[in-house]
Amino acid sequence: MELRIENLSKTYANGVKALEDVTLTIPKGMYGLLGQNGAGKSTLMRTLATLQDADCGTARLGEIDLLRDKDAVRRILGYLPQDFGVYPRVSALEMLDHLAMLKGVVHRGERKALVEAMLEKVNLTEHRKKALTSFSGGMRQRFGIAQALLGNPKLLIVDEPTAGLDPGERNRFYNLLAEVGENVIVILSTHIVEDVLELCSKMAIIHKGRVLYEGAPDTAVESLAGKIYSRRITKAELGEFEKQYRVISSKLVAGQPLIHIHSEEPPGAGFMPAQPGLEDVFFAKIGGLV
Repeated sequence: MELRIENLSKTYANGVKALEDVTLTIPKGMYGLLGQNGAGKSTLMRTLATLQDADCGTARLGEIDLLRDKDAVRRILGYLPQDFGVYPRVSALEMLDHLAMLKGVVHRGERKALVEAMLEKVNLTEHRKKALTSFSGGMRQRFGIAQALLGNPKLLIVDEPTAGLDPGERNRFYNLLAEVGENVIVILSTHIVEDVLELCSKMAIIHKGRVLYEGAPDTAVESLAGKIYSRRITKAELGEFEKQYRVISSKLVAGQPLIHIHSEEPPGAGFMPAQPGLEDVFFAKIGGLV
Protein backbone atom coordinates (compact mmCIF):
# COMPACT_ATOMS: atom_id res chain seq x y z
CA MET A 1 0.00 0.00 0.00
CA GLU A 2 1.20 3.50 -0.81
CA LEU A 3 -0.02 7.04 -0.36
CA ARG A 4 -0.44 8.95 -3.62
CA ILE A 5 -0.78 12.74 -3.49
CA GLU A 6 -1.45 14.54 -6.76
CA ASN A 7 -1.61 18.26 -7.56
CA LEU A 8 -2.53 19.27 -4.01
CA SER A 9 -2.86 23.03 -3.49
CA LYS A 10 -3.91 25.28 -0.62
CA THR A 11 -4.04 29.09 -0.47
CA TYR A 12 -5.05 30.79 2.79
CA ALA A 13 -7.41 33.74 3.02
CA ASN A 14 -4.47 36.15 3.40
CA GLY A 15 -3.14 35.09 0.01
CA VAL A 16 -0.31 32.84 1.22
CA LYS A 17 0.15 29.79 -1.01
CA ALA A 18 0.89 27.12 1.58
CA LEU A 19 0.82 24.28 -0.96
CA GLU A 20 1.24 24.61 -4.71
CA ASP A 21 0.66 21.62 -6.97
CA VAL A 22 2.21 19.09 -4.56
CA THR A 23 2.60 15.59 -6.02
CA LEU A 24 4.22 12.80 -3.99
CA THR A 25 4.22 9.00 -3.86
CA ILE A 26 4.88 7.72 -0.34
CA PRO A 27 5.55 3.98 0.18
CA LYS A 28 5.48 1.93 3.38
CA GLY A 29 8.34 2.79 5.72
CA MET A 30 9.87 6.03 6.94
CA TYR A 31 9.38 8.99 4.61
CA GLY A 32 11.00 12.34 5.37
CA LEU A 33 9.37 15.65 4.56
CA LEU A 34 12.13 18.22 4.88
CA GLY A 35 11.65 21.98 4.85
CA GLN A 36 12.15 25.19 6.76
CA ASN A 37 9.57 26.52 9.17
CA GLY A 38 6.72 27.91 7.07
CA ALA A 39 7.56 25.78 4.03
CA GLY A 40 4.13 24.14 3.98
CA LYS A 41 4.93 20.90 5.81
CA SER A 42 2.41 21.36 8.60
CA THR A 43 -0.28 22.42 6.14
CA LEU A 44 0.25 19.19 4.22
CA MET A 45 0.24 17.15 7.42
CA ARG A 46 -2.99 18.76 8.68
CA THR A 47 -4.62 18.20 5.31
CA LEU A 48 -3.72 14.50 5.29
CA ALA A 49 -4.90 14.23 8.91
CA THR A 50 -8.35 15.60 7.90
CA LEU A 51 -7.92 18.74 10.02
CA GLN A 52 -8.29 21.14 7.07
CA ASP A 53 -9.35 21.03 3.44
CA ALA A 54 -7.26 21.52 0.32
CA ASP A 55 -8.39 23.81 -2.48
CA CYS A 56 -7.77 21.15 -5.12
CA GLY A 57 -5.92 17.93 -5.79
CA THR A 58 -6.22 14.34 -4.59
CA ALA A 59 -4.74 12.11 -1.90
CA ARG A 60 -5.41 8.38 -1.77
CA LEU A 61 -4.21 5.60 0.52
CA GLY A 62 -5.09 2.42 -1.33
CA GLU A 63 -8.84 2.67 -1.87
CA ILE A 64 -9.36 5.43 0.70
CA ASP A 65 -9.87 8.99 -0.50
CA LEU A 66 -8.16 11.00 2.25
CA LEU A 67 -9.79 14.28 1.24
CA ARG A 68 -13.38 13.02 1.02
CA ASP A 69 -13.79 9.96 3.24
CA LYS A 70 -12.59 11.51 6.49
CA ASP A 71 -14.20 8.95 8.80
CA ALA A 72 -12.36 6.14 7.01
CA VAL A 73 -9.11 8.09 7.26
CA ARG A 74 -9.47 8.59 11.00
CA ARG A 75 -9.92 4.86 11.55
CA ILE A 76 -6.51 4.10 10.02
CA LEU A 77 -4.61 7.25 11.06
CA GLY A 78 -2.13 7.90 13.83
CA TYR A 79 -1.17 11.55 14.29
CA LEU A 80 1.42 13.23 16.49
CA PRO A 81 1.27 17.01 15.94
CA GLN A 82 4.14 19.33 16.81
CA ASP A 83 2.29 20.57 19.88
CA PHE A 84 -0.36 18.60 21.71
CA GLY A 85 -2.09 19.39 24.99
CA VAL A 86 -2.77 17.11 27.91
CA TYR A 87 -5.28 17.29 30.72
CA PRO A 88 -3.74 18.48 34.01
CA ARG A 89 -3.34 15.85 36.72
CA VAL A 90 -4.44 13.00 34.39
CA SER A 91 -2.05 10.04 34.34
CA ALA A 92 -0.65 8.40 31.22
CA LEU A 93 -2.63 5.25 32.05
CA GLU A 94 -5.92 7.11 32.40
CA MET A 95 -5.40 9.19 29.29
CA LEU A 96 -4.49 6.25 27.07
CA ASP A 97 -7.47 4.29 28.40
CA HIS A 98 -9.76 7.21 27.53
CA LEU A 99 -8.27 7.58 24.06
CA ALA A 100 -8.54 3.83 23.41
CA MET A 101 -12.24 4.02 24.24
CA LEU A 102 -12.64 6.90 21.79
CA LYS A 103 -10.89 4.73 19.19
CA GLY A 104 -13.67 2.16 19.62
CA VAL A 105 -12.05 -0.32 22.03
CA VAL A 106 -15.07 -0.68 24.32
CA HIS A 107 -14.30 -4.01 26.01
CA ARG A 108 -12.57 -3.22 29.30
CA GLY A 109 -10.23 -6.22 29.31
CA GLU A 110 -9.16 -5.67 25.70
CA ARG A 111 -8.60 -1.98 26.37
CA LYS A 112 -6.50 -2.68 29.47
CA ALA A 113 -4.27 -5.10 27.56
CA LEU A 114 -3.87 -2.64 24.68
CA VAL A 115 -2.97 0.28 26.95
CA GLU A 116 -0.44 -1.77 28.89
CA ALA A 117 1.15 -2.97 25.65
CA MET A 118 1.44 0.59 24.34
CA LEU A 119 3.02 1.85 27.56
CA GLU A 120 5.53 -1.00 27.45
CA LYS A 121 6.30 -0.31 23.80
CA VAL A 122 7.26 3.31 24.51
CA ASN A 123 9.05 2.48 27.78
CA LEU A 124 6.60 4.34 30.05
CA THR A 125 5.27 1.45 32.15
CA GLU A 126 6.99 2.59 35.34
CA HIS A 127 5.64 6.12 34.82
CA ARG A 128 2.10 5.08 33.90
CA LYS A 129 0.47 6.54 37.03
CA LYS A 130 2.29 9.88 36.89
CA ALA A 131 0.50 13.02 35.72
CA LEU A 132 1.30 13.82 32.11
CA THR A 133 2.11 17.40 33.05
CA SER A 134 5.08 16.09 35.06
CA PHE A 135 6.60 14.32 32.04
CA SER A 136 9.82 15.51 30.41
CA GLY A 137 9.80 16.53 26.77
CA GLY A 138 11.01 13.13 25.66
CA MET A 139 8.46 11.29 27.81
CA ARG A 140 5.66 13.43 26.39
CA GLN A 141 6.77 12.61 22.86
CA ARG A 142 6.86 8.90 23.68
CA PHE A 143 3.36 9.19 25.13
CA GLY A 144 2.35 11.01 21.94
CA ILE A 145 3.56 8.07 19.86
CA ALA A 146 1.69 5.65 22.14
CA GLN A 147 -1.61 7.45 21.58
CA ALA A 148 -0.91 7.70 17.85
CA LEU A 149 -0.36 3.94 17.64
CA LEU A 150 -3.66 3.01 19.29
CA GLY A 151 -5.77 1.07 16.82
CA ASN A 152 -2.86 -0.17 14.67
CA PRO A 153 -2.81 2.72 12.15
CA LYS A 154 -1.80 2.18 8.54
CA LEU A 155 -0.66 5.80 8.25
CA LEU A 156 1.35 7.54 10.97
CA ILE A 157 2.09 11.28 10.71
CA VAL A 158 4.60 12.91 13.05
CA ASP A 159 5.21 16.66 12.82
CA GLU A 160 8.56 18.02 14.13
CA PRO A 161 8.81 15.22 16.72
CA THR A 162 12.36 15.77 18.03
CA ALA A 163 12.21 19.53 18.65
CA GLY A 164 13.43 20.22 22.17
CA LEU A 165 14.62 16.68 22.91
CA ASP A 166 18.05 15.99 24.37
CA PRO A 167 20.37 13.66 22.38
CA GLY A 168 19.50 10.58 24.45
CA GLU A 169 15.75 11.06 24.12
CA ARG A 170 16.17 11.86 20.45
CA ASN A 171 17.98 8.57 19.80
CA ARG A 172 15.36 6.59 21.68
CA PHE A 173 12.65 8.32 19.68
CA TYR A 174 14.49 7.51 16.44
CA ASN A 175 14.64 3.81 17.36
CA LEU A 176 10.93 3.72 18.16
CA LEU A 177 9.97 5.41 14.88
CA ALA A 178 12.22 3.08 12.88
CA GLU A 179 10.56 0.06 14.50
CA VAL A 180 7.09 1.38 13.73
CA GLY A 181 8.10 2.19 10.15
CA GLU A 182 8.77 -1.48 9.38
CA ASN A 183 5.04 -2.13 9.06
CA VAL A 184 3.23 1.14 8.25
CA ILE A 185 3.64 4.38 6.31
CA VAL A 186 5.34 6.92 8.58
CA ILE A 187 5.61 10.53 7.39
CA LEU A 188 8.24 12.44 9.34
CA SER A 189 7.86 16.19 8.89
CA THR A 190 10.92 18.09 10.08
CA HIS A 191 13.39 20.90 9.41
CA ILE A 192 16.24 18.86 10.95
CA VAL A 193 18.36 17.33 8.19
CA GLU A 194 19.84 14.63 10.45
CA ASP A 195 16.36 13.29 11.24
CA VAL A 196 15.78 12.49 7.58
CA LEU A 197 19.29 11.25 6.84
CA GLU A 198 19.33 8.82 9.77
CA LEU A 199 15.79 7.50 9.51
CA CYS A 200 14.36 7.74 6.01
CA SER A 201 14.99 5.80 2.81
CA LYS A 202 12.77 8.19 0.83
CA MET A 203 12.26 11.93 1.22
CA ALA A 204 10.98 15.15 -0.28
CA ILE A 205 12.20 18.73 0.09
CA ILE A 206 9.42 21.29 0.21
CA HIS A 207 9.93 25.05 0.03
CA LYS A 208 7.33 27.81 -0.18
CA GLY A 209 4.66 25.19 -0.76
CA ARG A 210 6.40 23.49 -3.70
CA VAL A 211 8.22 20.16 -3.93
CA LEU A 212 11.82 20.76 -4.99
CA TYR A 213 13.06 17.18 -4.71
CA GLU A 214 11.62 13.71 -4.21
CA GLY A 215 13.69 10.55 -3.96
CA ALA A 216 16.33 8.84 -1.84
CA PRO A 217 18.57 10.97 0.42
CA ASP A 218 21.66 9.10 -0.80
CA THR A 219 20.79 9.81 -4.43
CA ALA A 220 20.39 13.49 -3.68
CA VAL A 221 23.78 13.62 -1.94
CA GLU A 222 25.49 11.70 -4.75
CA SER A 223 24.21 14.24 -7.28
CA LEU A 224 26.53 16.84 -5.70
CA ALA A 225 29.65 14.65 -5.71
CA GLY A 226 32.66 16.66 -6.90
CA LYS A 227 30.70 19.92 -6.90
CA ILE A 228 31.02 21.10 -3.28
CA TYR A 229 34.01 23.09 -2.05
CA SER A 230 34.72 24.70 1.29
CA ARG A 231 36.93 27.42 2.71
CA ARG A 232 37.33 29.38 5.91
CA ILE A 233 37.08 33.13 5.53
CA THR A 234 36.79 36.15 7.78
CA LYS A 235 33.42 37.64 8.66
CA ALA A 236 34.29 40.78 6.71
CA GLU A 237 34.87 38.72 3.54
CA LEU A 238 31.52 36.92 3.58
CA GLY A 239 29.59 39.50 1.54
CA GLU A 240 32.20 39.60 -1.20
CA PHE A 241 32.39 35.81 -1.45
CA GLU A 242 28.60 35.62 -1.73
CA LYS A 243 28.82 37.93 -4.75
CA GLN A 244 31.59 35.93 -6.45
CA TYR A 245 30.54 32.34 -5.74
CA ARG A 246 27.43 30.18 -5.44
CA VAL A 247 27.51 30.03 -1.66
CA ILE A 248 25.33 27.22 -0.31
CA SER A 249 25.87 27.74 3.38
CA SER A 250 27.96 29.54 5.96
CA LYS A 251 28.46 28.51 9.57
CA LEU A 252 30.79 29.62 12.31
CA VAL A 253 33.55 27.17 13.23
CA ALA A 254 35.69 28.37 16.13
CA GLY A 255 34.29 31.86 15.55
CA GLN A 256 35.25 31.95 11.86
CA PRO A 257 32.88 31.43 8.90
CA LEU A 258 33.24 28.15 7.02
CA ILE A 259 31.49 28.43 3.67
CA HIS A 260 30.37 25.73 1.25
CA ILE A 261 30.00 26.66 -2.40
CA HIS A 262 28.62 24.84 -5.44
CA SER A 263 30.87 24.79 -8.49
CA GLU A 264 31.05 22.56 -11.57
CA GLU A 265 34.82 23.15 -11.79
CA PRO A 266 37.53 23.56 -9.10
CA PRO A 267 37.25 27.25 -8.11
CA GLY A 268 40.80 27.68 -6.83
CA ALA A 269 41.19 30.71 -4.53
CA GLY A 270 42.00 28.49 -1.57
CA PHE A 271 38.86 26.34 -1.78
CA MET A 272 39.19 22.63 -0.97
CA PRO A 273 36.94 19.78 -2.18
CA ALA A 274 34.32 18.90 0.45
CA GLN A 275 32.31 15.74 0.93
CA PRO A 276 28.70 16.70 0.15
CA GLY A 277 25.96 16.03 2.68
CA LEU A 278 22.20 16.22 2.80
CA GLU A 279 22.49 19.68 4.32
CA ASP A 280 24.28 20.83 1.14
CA VAL A 281 21.45 19.36 -0.94
CA PHE A 282 18.84 21.09 1.20
CA PHE A 283 20.40 24.56 1.05
CA ALA A 284 21.29 24.22 -2.64
CA LYS A 285 17.71 23.27 -3.51
CA ILE A 286 15.96 25.98 -1.53
CA GLY A 287 18.52 28.52 -2.77
CA GLY A 288 17.80 27.58 -6.39
CA LEU A 289 21.46 26.71 -7.02
CA VAL A 290 20.79 23.21 -8.37
